Amino acid sequence: MTKSFVTPVGFADARQGVAHLFVRGLVVEAEIGVWAHEKGRRQIIRIDLDLAVDDPRSAGDDHGKVVCYEWASNETRGVVASGHFNLVERLAEEIADRLLCDARVHAVRIRVEKPGAIRGADAAGIEIVRLAGGKSDLLR
Repeated sequence: MTKSFVTPVGFADARQGVAHLFVRGLVVEAEIGVWAHEKGRRQIIRIDLDLAVDDPRSAGDDHGKVVCYEWASNETRGVVASGHFNLVERLAEEIADRLLCDARVHAVRIRVEKPGAIRGADAAGIEIVRLAGGKSDLLR
């Protein structure tokens, strides 16, 4: 069977002991953009986080044994607050790198959107998928 990390169906897989943790529509203010009118001011951006994490069944009801969506949100906010980003692409990469530091996170899909960036569009942005080292089996 072929599965793709990019599709929600292929993201969580009980056979591999992988669960799908997500945060949708995290709205934050960011210093972001390459244009002169974007420098020195904050803009609203919207971020979606999808994480392939260790199956939480072995944790029982112990919060300390699972990857927490509040942790993922706070880490993301920390990256955004760390300074100015010219490109949404770089911001997405930095968020992915930060979240993949937790060994229980096997892969991430990060979407960064700038609402109102393109006239007539709800948003423009980037979506990336990154794997933790040696976890390519998630893409099969």
